Amino acid sequence: MIKKIIIIAAAGLVSFAGAFVLARLTKPAPVPQSDESKQPAVTASDFTGGHVLPLPEDGTMSATDSAKRKAMTEKRLKSLVFEIREKIQEYNNKLQALELQAQRLQVTRSALQKDIEALNNLQIELTSTVTSLKQQRDELIKTRVDIDKKEKANLVSIAATYDKMDPISAGELLTNICKEKEQGSGIEEADSGLNDAVKILHYMTERTKAKVLAALVTAQPQLASVLCRKLKQISEI
Repeated sequence: MIKKIIIIAAAGLVSFAGAFVLARLTKPAPVPQSDESKQPAVTASDFTGGHVLPLPEDGTMSATDSAKRKAMTEKRLKSLVFEIREKIQEYNNKLQALELQAQRLQVTRSALQKDIEALNNLQIELTSTVTSLKQQRDELIKTRVDIDKKEKANLVSIAATYDKMDPISAGELLTNICKEKEQGSGIEEADSGLNDAVKILHYMTERTKAKVLAALVTAQPQLASVLCRKLKQISEI
């Protein structure tokens, strides 16, 4: 669209210049004054920078002067056309540069859009991962068996008592602790009984602990499995 406008403007300018030059060439010569002694020399300033051509005394223009004027006019017209063509070429070059810049910007914009989409997808994945980790952490906290400093002394004393008992009797006592809590008001009571039993088992000596678990495997295999799993969840705070 810009190219068409520039070409139309240039064509109009050339037409206007041609019409102007033709009007100057066809303009009638001035009538000489009656007093030839006071007649000033008539000159014609053309488009070549003010070159003056004196007219003959009879007021007419010779064929040589007319040819010179026409040649200079054509030269000026060609120069004007050349300048217009240079302007058109300059505008075309600028237009091409702008189009190339627009293409580069489009490529850059597409690349940035892809990066943004990738970052958004990564953010969604990270959010999902963080949420999953929080859920796992909460589950671990719920299943963790905490032992604070205040009850540690009592548990050590009770465990020492269990160490002096035979493994079968100690296993039966731990089983009863779990059953008593299971007969309570709900799941929390059952978990509390298991936690008490595993805390006592935790502070027993390794030798006695192994014997008690072996006795429980024979009498209560499911309970022995649960106690072994909870031993890994003990945390002293």
